[in-house]
Amino acid sequence: MTDTSTLTVALVQMPCSPQRADNLRHIREQLQAAAAQGVQLVLLQELHNSHYFCQTEDTACFDLAEPVPGPGSDELAALARELQLVIVASLFERRAAGLYHNTAVVLDSDGTLAGRYRKMHIPDDPGYHEKFYFTPGDLGFQPIQTRLGKLGVLLCWDQWFPEAARLMALAGADLLLYPTAIGWDPEDSTDEQARQLDAWQTVQRAHAIANGLPLLVCNRTGFEADSSGRTAGIRFWGNSFVAGPQGELLACAGREQAELLIAHIDMRRSETVRRTWPYLRDRRIDAYDDLLLRFRDPK
Repeated sequence: MTDTSTLTVALVQMPCSPQRADNLRHIREQLQAAAAQGVQLVLLQELHNSHYFCQTEDTACFDLAEPVPGPGSDELAALARELQLVIVASLFERRAAGLYHNTAVVLDSDGTLAGRYRKMHIPDDPGYHEKFYFTPGDLGFQPIQTRLGKLGVLLCWDQWFPEAARLMALAGADLLLYPTAIGWDPEDSTDEQARQLDAWQTVQRAHAIANGLPLLVCNRTGFEADSSGRTAGIRFWGNSFVAGPQGELLACAGREQAELLIAHIDMRRSETVRRTWPYLRDRRIDAYDDLLLRFRDPK
């Protein structure tokens, strides 16, 4: 870890254009604004270079993929170096013909590619046909070392799985970060939408609490139509937030608008909280073998 006890972070919540150049222009402007306000770490949302193409299955969408390192990571690396920022970005990675990943990249403040994380949990639900596009990650749950500390980067659907957050914590992560693209089916009732949003916030704040770590989640906003016309599209619900190691909300964005959300994190609090709430000490690792089962069938 850096010896700086307070970390200033920013989340770039935005509606995405189908035009890559428009998205990059907005991201560049937000990164410049963040740097001017003393931000050290910026988290971008999931698949920020385009519309969320996984609403339908279309082989033409594979043309959006790019190698890593490649144009997308190089552009952000130049900005990281220019603005002295650590940037966590989300790219559609082309590893080889027919082999693609949903990948987060971490650019250190000198512009180097500090590391990458390939999404491990791949959803396949109405409007979220990610299994058609993405091969499950094969890099495991390994934090990425930067000048600001070890970043436990996970991606969207990963945020529902306590095992992923715990494994990042056990590997020494100083923060948990989730680039995200989640929203409502416009046909859902108001009550159902409220339940979904509350569940999403609650489960992630629980990861912060259970691991004694600060947590950042950056979500899309805006409506994106289903190009196939099979569904009513997705209204991404924004609400990006930063939580402290007891799940306390340090900052929260709105629902509808683009927003540069800035928060200040006291990095000393994880040590303080873990001394009082020693979950890692009291884990019964001798009794957890069944966690490796898909389900405990009746005997």
